[in-house]
Amino acid sequence: MKLVKIIFWTLWRIWFYVLMAVPILIMFPLLFVSILKETWYPYFFKLARIWAKIILFGMGFYYKVKSEQEIIAHKSYMFIANHTSMTDIMLMLAVVKNPFVFVGKKELVKIPLFGFFYKRTCILVDRNNPKSKLEVFARAQKRIDQGLSICIFPEGKVPDDESIILDEFKDGAFRLAIEHHLPIVPLVFADNKERYSYTFLSGSPGKMRVKILPFIETASKKIEDRKVIKEESRALIYKQLVAFENE
Repeated sequence: MKLVKIIFWTLWRIWFYVLMAVPILIMFPLLFVSILKETWYPYFFKLARIWAKIILFGMGFYYKVKSEQEIIAHKSYMFIANHTSMTDIMLMLAVVKNPFVFVGKKELVKIPLFGFFYKRTCILVDRNNPKSKLEVFARAQKRIDQGLSICIFPEGKVPDDESIILDEFKDGAFRLAIEHHLPIVPLVFADNKERYSYTFLSGSPGKMRVKILPFIETASKKIEDRKVIKEESRALIYKQLVAFENE
Protein backbone atom coordinates (compact mmCIF):
# COMPACT_ATOMS: atom_id res chain seq x y z
CA MET A 1 0.00 0.00 0.00
CA LYS A 2 2.86 2.36 0.86
CA LEU A 3 4.45 1.67 -2.54
CA VAL A 4 1.17 2.58 -4.27
CA LYS A 5 1.08 5.90 -2.38
CA ILE A 6 4.68 6.67 -3.31
CA ILE A 7 3.94 5.98 -7.00
CA PHE A 8 0.81 8.16 -6.80
CA TRP A 9 2.64 11.06 -5.17
CA THR A 10 5.52 10.83 -7.65
CA LEU A 11 3.26 10.81 -10.72
CA TRP A 12 1.05 13.52 -9.20
CA ARG A 13 4.04 15.79 -8.54
CA ILE A 14 5.29 15.27 -12.09
CA TRP A 15 1.77 16.07 -13.36
CA PHE A 16 1.93 19.43 -11.56
CA TYR A 17 4.92 20.50 -13.64
CA VAL A 18 3.30 19.18 -16.80
CA LEU A 19 0.28 21.35 -16.03
CA MET A 20 2.58 24.33 -15.47
CA ALA A 21 4.35 23.86 -18.81
CA VAL A 22 1.71 22.71 -21.32
CA PRO A 23 -0.66 25.73 -21.07
CA ILE A 24 2.33 28.07 -21.38
CA LEU A 25 3.43 26.27 -24.54
CA ILE A 26 -0.09 26.41 -26.00
CA MET A 27 -0.61 30.07 -25.11
CA PHE A 28 3.00 31.10 -25.80
CA PRO A 29 2.27 33.38 -28.79
CA LEU A 30 -0.44 35.27 -26.88
CA LEU A 31 1.65 35.41 -23.70
CA PHE A 32 4.68 36.65 -25.60
CA VAL A 33 2.76 39.40 -27.37
CA SER A 34 1.15 40.51 -24.10
CA ILE A 35 4.55 41.24 -22.51
CA LEU A 36 5.93 43.32 -25.38
CA LYS A 37 4.55 46.50 -23.78
CA GLU A 38 4.06 47.19 -20.09
CA THR A 39 0.69 48.77 -20.85
CA TRP A 40 -0.48 45.40 -22.20
CA TYR A 41 0.07 43.73 -18.83
CA PRO A 42 -3.69 43.41 -18.05
CA TYR A 43 -3.99 41.08 -21.06
CA PHE A 44 -1.10 39.00 -19.77
CA PHE A 45 -2.79 38.91 -16.36
CA LYS A 46 -5.99 37.46 -17.87
CA LEU A 47 -3.98 34.71 -19.55
CA ALA A 48 -2.10 34.07 -16.29
CA ARG A 49 -5.42 33.58 -14.48
CA ILE A 50 -6.47 30.98 -17.06
CA TRP A 51 -3.11 29.23 -16.60
CA ALA A 52 -3.52 29.23 -12.81
CA LYS A 53 -7.03 27.78 -12.93
CA ILE A 54 -5.94 25.01 -15.33
CA ILE A 55 -3.26 23.96 -12.83
CA LEU A 56 -5.56 24.08 -9.80
CA PHE A 57 -8.40 22.15 -11.40
CA GLY A 58 -6.02 19.80 -13.20
CA MET A 59 -4.48 18.85 -9.84
CA GLY A 60 -7.91 18.15 -8.39
CA PHE A 61 -8.05 21.32 -6.29
CA TYR A 62 -11.19 23.41 -5.96
CA TYR A 63 -11.35 26.67 -4.05
CA LYS A 64 -14.04 28.34 -1.98
CA VAL A 65 -13.78 32.05 -1.19
CA LYS A 66 -15.42 34.00 1.61
CA SER A 67 -14.95 37.76 1.69
CA GLU A 68 -15.59 40.25 4.45
CA GLN A 69 -15.10 43.24 2.15
CA GLU A 70 -15.54 43.77 -1.58
CA ILE A 71 -12.54 44.35 -3.83
CA ILE A 72 -13.42 47.25 -6.11
CA ALA A 73 -12.58 46.83 -9.80
CA HIS A 74 -9.96 49.16 -11.31
CA LYS A 75 -8.61 50.15 -7.89
CA SER A 76 -5.04 49.50 -6.72
CA TYR A 77 -4.40 47.45 -3.59
CA MET A 78 -1.61 45.70 -1.72
CA PHE A 79 -2.56 42.02 -1.62
CA ILE A 80 -0.86 39.90 1.05
CA ALA A 81 -1.31 36.28 2.17
CA ASN A 82 0.34 33.53 4.17
CA HIS A 83 2.86 31.49 2.18
CA THR A 84 3.11 27.70 2.50
CA SER A 85 3.06 26.26 -1.02
CA MET A 86 3.92 26.88 -4.66
CA THR A 87 0.17 26.78 -5.29
CA ASP A 88 -0.15 30.09 -3.40
CA ILE A 89 0.79 31.84 -6.66
CA MET A 90 -1.90 30.05 -8.64
CA LEU A 91 -4.57 30.50 -5.97
CA MET A 92 -3.87 34.23 -5.68
CA LEU A 93 -4.21 34.60 -9.47
CA ALA A 94 -7.42 32.57 -9.51
CA VAL A 95 -9.08 34.46 -6.66
CA VAL A 96 -8.12 38.09 -7.38
CA LYS A 97 -9.56 39.67 -10.53
CA ASN A 98 -7.83 43.07 -10.25
CA PRO A 99 -4.59 42.94 -12.26
CA PHE A 100 -1.65 42.83 -9.88
CA VAL A 101 2.10 42.35 -10.09
CA PHE A 102 3.94 39.93 -7.84
CA VAL A 103 6.99 41.04 -5.90
CA GLY A 104 8.95 37.83 -5.56
CA LYS A 105 12.32 36.18 -5.16
CA LYS A 106 14.55 36.06 -8.21
CA GLU A 107 15.28 32.33 -7.73
CA LEU A 108 12.01 31.38 -9.46
CA VAL A 109 13.47 32.69 -12.73
CA LYS A 110 15.29 29.35 -12.97
CA ILE A 111 12.06 27.38 -13.53
CA PRO A 112 11.87 26.54 -17.28
CA LEU A 113 9.17 28.41 -19.29
CA PHE A 114 7.56 29.82 -16.13
CA GLY A 115 10.77 31.69 -15.34
CA PHE A 116 10.84 33.35 -18.76
CA PHE A 117 7.56 35.17 -18.11
CA TYR A 118 8.13 35.54 -14.37
CA LYS A 119 11.29 37.54 -15.02
CA ARG A 120 9.54 39.87 -17.46
CA THR A 121 6.32 40.51 -15.56
CA CYS A 122 7.15 40.41 -11.85
CA ILE A 123 9.17 42.74 -9.65
CA LEU A 124 12.15 40.63 -8.62
CA VAL A 125 14.04 41.10 -5.38
CA ASP A 126 17.41 39.76 -4.29
CA ARG A 127 17.21 39.60 -0.50
CA ASN A 128 21.01 39.68 -0.25
CA ASN A 129 21.34 42.87 -2.29
CA PRO A 130 20.30 46.17 -0.61
CA LYS A 131 20.29 47.92 -4.01
CA SER A 132 17.79 45.36 -5.34
CA LYS A 133 15.45 46.11 -2.44
CA LEU A 134 15.54 49.85 -3.23
CA GLU A 135 14.80 49.19 -6.91
CA VAL A 136 11.63 47.35 -5.88
CA PHE A 137 10.09 50.61 -4.65
CA ALA A 138 10.79 52.43 -7.92
CA ARG A 139 9.38 49.61 -10.06
CA ALA A 140 6.34 49.28 -7.82
CA GLN A 141 5.63 53.00 -8.14
CA LYS A 142 5.69 52.69 -11.92
CA ARG A 143 3.24 49.77 -11.87
CA ILE A 144 0.89 51.51 -9.44
CA ASP A 145 0.92 54.59 -11.69
CA GLN A 146 -0.32 52.26 -14.45
CA GLY A 147 -3.34 51.37 -12.31
CA LEU A 148 -2.06 47.98 -11.18
CA SER A 149 -2.03 46.42 -7.73
CA ILE A 150 0.89 44.76 -5.95
CA CYS A 151 1.01 41.31 -4.36
CA ILE A 152 3.59 40.26 -1.76
CA PHE A 153 3.83 37.23 0.52
CA PRO A 154 5.20 39.11 3.56
CA GLU A 155 6.81 36.06 5.18
CA GLY A 156 9.36 36.36 2.37
CA LYS A 157 9.66 32.61 1.89
CA VAL A 158 7.99 29.35 2.82
CA PRO A 159 9.17 28.31 6.32
CA ASP A 160 11.40 25.22 6.31
CA ASP A 161 9.60 24.00 9.42
CA GLU A 162 6.08 23.04 8.29
CA SER A 163 4.83 23.09 11.88
CA ILE A 164 5.06 26.91 11.82
CA ILE A 165 1.56 28.27 11.32
CA LEU A 166 2.71 31.74 10.24
CA ASP A 167 6.27 33.05 10.08
CA GLU A 168 7.33 36.58 10.97
CA PHE A 169 6.53 39.27 8.39
CA LYS A 170 9.04 41.47 6.57
CA ASP A 171 8.52 45.24 6.32
CA GLY A 172 8.50 45.63 2.52
CA ALA A 173 4.80 45.15 1.75
CA PHE A 174 3.73 47.56 4.47
CA ARG A 175 6.25 50.24 3.59
CA LEU A 176 5.11 50.09 -0.04
CA ALA A 177 1.46 50.24 0.95
CA ILE A 178 2.00 53.31 3.14
CA GLU A 179 4.22 55.13 0.64
CA HIS A 180 1.67 54.63 -2.14
CA HIS A 181 -1.50 54.86 0.00
CA LEU A 182 -2.63 51.37 -0.97
CA PRO A 183 -5.29 49.62 1.11
CA ILE A 184 -3.87 46.33 2.38
CA VAL A 185 -6.01 43.30 1.52
CA PRO A 186 -5.13 40.31 3.75
CA LEU A 187 -6.00 36.92 2.27
CA VAL A 188 -5.81 33.67 4.22
CA PHE A 189 -5.07 30.39 2.44
CA ALA A 190 -6.22 27.65 4.80
CA ASP A 191 -5.34 24.41 3.03
CA ASN A 192 -2.46 24.95 0.60
CA LYS A 193 0.11 23.37 2.91
CA GLU A 194 -2.04 20.26 3.24
CA ARG A 195 -2.91 20.15 -0.47
CA TYR A 196 0.60 20.71 -1.91
CA SER A 197 3.51 21.43 0.43
CA TYR A 198 7.20 21.36 -0.44
CA THR A 199 7.51 17.92 1.17
CA PHE A 200 7.66 15.61 -1.85
CA LEU A 201 5.69 12.61 -0.56
CA SER A 202 2.70 14.60 0.65
CA GLY A 203 -0.43 16.35 -0.51
CA SER A 204 -3.73 15.37 -2.07
CA PRO A 205 -6.54 16.74 -4.26
CA GLY A 206 -9.26 18.57 -2.37
CA LYS A 207 -10.66 21.87 -1.18
CA MET A 208 -8.73 25.12 -0.80
CA ARG A 209 -10.46 27.58 1.50
CA VAL A 210 -9.77 31.30 1.09
CA LYS A 211 -10.85 34.12 3.39
CA ILE A 212 -10.52 37.77 2.39
CA LEU A 213 -10.30 39.78 5.59
CA PRO A 214 -11.32 43.42 6.16
CA PHE A 215 -8.92 45.83 4.47
CA ILE A 216 -6.37 47.87 6.38
CA GLU A 217 -6.34 51.50 5.24
CA THR A 218 -3.00 53.31 4.94
CA ALA A 219 -3.99 56.72 3.53
CA SER A 220 -3.41 58.54 6.83
CA LYS A 221 -0.42 56.45 7.92
CA LYS A 222 3.27 57.36 8.01
CA ILE A 223 6.32 55.21 7.39
CA GLU A 224 6.89 55.02 11.14
CA ASP A 225 3.55 53.17 11.40
CA ARG A 226 4.67 50.27 9.20
CA LYS A 227 5.67 47.99 12.07
CA VAL A 228 2.32 48.48 13.81
CA ILE A 229 0.44 47.76 10.57
CA LYS A 230 2.69 44.77 9.92
CA GLU A 231 1.88 43.24 13.30
CA GLU A 232 -1.82 44.05 12.89
CA SER A 233 -1.88 42.30 9.51
CA ARG A 234 -0.02 39.27 10.83
CA ALA A 235 -2.33 39.01 13.87
CA LEU A 236 -5.42 39.05 11.62
CA ILE A 237 -4.09 36.33 9.32
CA TYR A 238 -2.84 34.21 12.23
CA LYS A 239 -6.18 34.42 14.03
CA GLN A 240 -8.02 33.28 10.90
CA LEU A 241 -5.58 30.40 10.31
CA VAL A 242 -6.21 29.17 13.84
CA ALA A 243 -9.97 29.52 13.28
CA PHE A 244 -9.70 27.42 10.12
CA GLU A 245 -7.80 24.71 12.04
CA ASN A 246 -10.58 24.57 14.63
CA GLU A 247 -13.41 24.20 12.11
